[in-house]
Amino acid sequence: MSSARVSRHARMRLTAAVATVCALSAAPLAPQSVAADTPPYTETYRPQFHFTPEKNWMNDPNGLVYYKGEYHLFYQHNPNGNSFGDISWGHAVSKDLVHWEELPLALPHDDEELVFSGSAVVDRNNTTGFGTKKNPPMVAIYTSAYKDGSRQAQSLAYSTDRGRTWTKYQGNPVIDIGSKDFRDPKVQWYAPTKSWLMTVSLSREHKVRFYSSKNLKDWELLSEFGPAGSTAGVWECPDLFPLAVDGDKNNIKWVLVVNINPGGIAGGSGSQYFIGDFDGKRFTAEDKGTYTPPTGTVLQDFEGTDFGSWTTTGTAFGQGPATGAVDWQGAVSGFDGKGLANSFHGGDGATGVLASPSFTVDSPYLNFKIGGGRHPHEAGTVMDRTPPEGTVLADFEGGTYGDWTATGDAFGTAPATGTLPDQGQVSGFLGEGLANTYLNGDATTGTLTSPAFTIDKKHINFLIGGGNHPADSDNPTAVELLVDGQVVRSATGRDAEALNWASWDVSDLAGKKAQIKIVDNNSGGWGHLNVDHIVMSDTKAPPVSQETSVNLLIDGKIVRSATGADSESLDWASFDMRPYVGKKAQIQVVDMNTAGWGHVMADQFTAADKPAKSAVQLADWTDYGKDYYAAVSWENAPGGKRYMIGWMNNWDYAGSIPTSPWRGAQSIPREMALRTVDGRVRLTSKPVNSVKSLREKRPATAAGVTVTSTSTPLIAPAAKGRALDIEATFSPRDADRFGLKVRTGAGGEETVIGYDTTTQELYVDRSRSGAGDFNSTFPGVQTAPLKAKNGKVKLRILVDWSSVEVFGGNGEAVITDQIFPDPSSTGVQVFAEGGAATLDRMQAWPLKSIWR
Repeated sequence: MSSARVSRHARMRLTAAVATVCALSAAPLAPQSVAADTPPYTETYRPQFHFTPEKNWMNDPNGLVYYKGEYHLFYQHNPNGNSFGDISWGHAVSKDLVHWEELPLALPHDDEELVFSGSAVVDRNNTTGFGTKKNPPMVAIYTSAYKDGSRQAQSLAYSTDRGRTWTKYQGNPVIDIGSKDFRDPKVQWYAPTKSWLMTVSLSREHKVRFYSSKNLKDWELLSEFGPAGSTAGVWECPDLFPLAVDGDKNNIKWVLVVNINPGGIAGGSGSQYFIGDFDGKRFTAEDKGTYTPPTGTVLQDFEGTDFGSWTTTGTAFGQGPATGAVDWQGAVSGFDGKGLANSFHGGDGATGVLASPSFTVDSPYLNFKIGGGRHPHEAGTVMDRTPPEGTVLADFEGGTYGDWTATGDAFGTAPATGTLPDQGQVSGFLGEGLANTYLNGDATTGTLTSPAFTIDKKHINFLIGGGNHPADSDNPTAVELLVDGQVVRSATGRDAEALNWASWDVSDLAGKKAQIKIVDNNSGGWGHLNVDHIVMSDTKAPPVSQETSVNLLIDGKIVRSATGADSESLDWASFDMRPYVGKKAQIQVVDMNTAGWGHVMADQFTAADKPAKSAVQLADWTDYGKDYYAAVSWENAPGGKRYMIGWMNNWDYAGSIPTSPWRGAQSIPREMALRTVDGRVRLTSKPVNSVKSLREKRPATAAGVTVTSTSTPLIAPAAKGRALDIEATFSPRDADRFGLKVRTGAGGEETVIGYDTTTQELYVDRSRSGAGDFNSTFPGVQTAPLKAKNGKVKLRILVDWSSVEVFGGNGEAVITDQIFPDPSSTGVQVFAEGGAATLDRMQAWPLKSIWR
């Protein structure tokens, strides 16, 4: 588990995703604070059958072990706030993996270290000497993340009272290789050698290391695995365990789970796995063979000395194709032939567009290679960076704040001139100065207030970046407009250092006296704000593009887009062109980003009959949704079962989800199995069986419901609810797409859970699932490969107050997504598109809360 991923750092079906640059409103779109009289576990969006702490931040599950009738769940926790920081181990226990009791903090951070992710074991033979044979100790193996930033190392703590109290080992750390990115140990007893086995990640090297010990204190390096599979982000929270294939105990395979961020199958965080063999020292993954992309008609391969009929603007792409890396760039790989388009000419600060001539779409797919920065296209952005004309209230030039008044220590005595020490790169401001409250880090706080002015234009525009902590949250980072001392408009950042335009419509406040107040009252993660060029204008400033992307334009509108993965290695991407056959199209390679990884590379544009697959798509995934990360499994579970749980969130927006007084939830625990699916062994999962204990006795049922190119509410008897367990079987007939819509209601809200017969994919579309504009990567569609079996598609769906978990087939296709619908959106509908499908049978059980 990494702190770097918080401060610095989809595959989507191309229905245009809703995108916003900042959360703007006089009142936020979703609750960020809770009335004092709201009983715990009844708050808006509070999961009713997933574990959440009563309050404060939670991320990775840790220390999963079964002992004396209790499943222990430790977790990354901030005991002091609702954002990432002060990372310690929280603790909860359960007798059935469904009902949880939150216990006091287990392993607190201290002056020297944060307590990052790890595991726990029962030392039954007292190999450590921390307990006795009669009372064996529980031992936690965790990562010491030293607060001075010098390194990460592996340490021990122990308990002799069933995990209720803990003592850190005086001999810590027990493994220290001097690395800043060495973390997340998973330890188990390996019976054949009568020793302890540790699986731990070298995260930025995309490697997993295996160590052995007789006493948990003295460790010997056995081997390394990797790089392999998806390497688009850091490797974290590895887990190694054996499973029988198709239940045959004579056919045992080993599974290595490696969580990755970013670079997951749905974008951002994800959990991949490898199947292979472990011989006591080394893990060997099964050889999946080499990948050959489909052939087709090459539209552009950049093998000429110039761009040919393609045209450029700006300076980023140079005078012609690059032959690899350009000046000051790291080594570039993955392109074909000798040439590629590379926008690193002049470094990340240069911008530009490379555009193809218009062409007629006559093939089902456009395949191409892409690399460089991970800065997706956002709908509604423009490429014109010219600021709006009007009355400039502050531009923070000239080395002073002028007649603005500062309090606290966050703003200093003068504007910043860009990026401050230890801060990620700041970009998007104008001129040489800006207000930047990262002075001496996130811990500083303060305000900066303008003199009074009269509102005499329609809009107030300003550039804003930094933390996402809205004005009505407990500790805001916000720009506020005050009239008569009251906040009437506010804006916050989106957990990014890049500034972009935000705009308030103030036409209804004409003639009023007002002040602008920049507030930093947050000392946790992303507890700062960047602000510049506040201008009152009759023109609304649209947000400016900051993308590094390849875009497909139809009739001048962007209908498909792809971005890099913060990597100098190019990989395949594909656009589905079938809806646009016969239409005029254009390809644009766009670099509008001037910050870190502010460049894009592209090669080998090919019209083909089949889509090319990226390394990410070729990898195997425990879950294809946006919100399943840091997945690890329990040790010592009864009956030899292998149960796994993941953090139900994504680092792309983890600090911005609209929940309070807690932030972060765990997935439903899942029983894992290896099954042969379509001739290949796959890791499958299903919800732990005890979830069924929450079902109300009488489910809503439906049978033999045929729909044709429409949606129909399931009302006989009523199927609705905020927390449901649904089992459904469909016959596709001739429909292109079909399935269920859940949490339907207010303002057209719906979460679509469907099956696409044309691509043989399960999908979840949360574009209209409720609040989602807190981050541009949140709305959209997630897909998972799934073939119908005997002409049927079987789904198991768990719906909670702020999530859906969809298990397709026998658990070979799983999608986990958060959703934030209005509490009144409780409907369930069956739908079909492009033809007819039949809902053969459905049962929908309302689920009881585990908290009452």
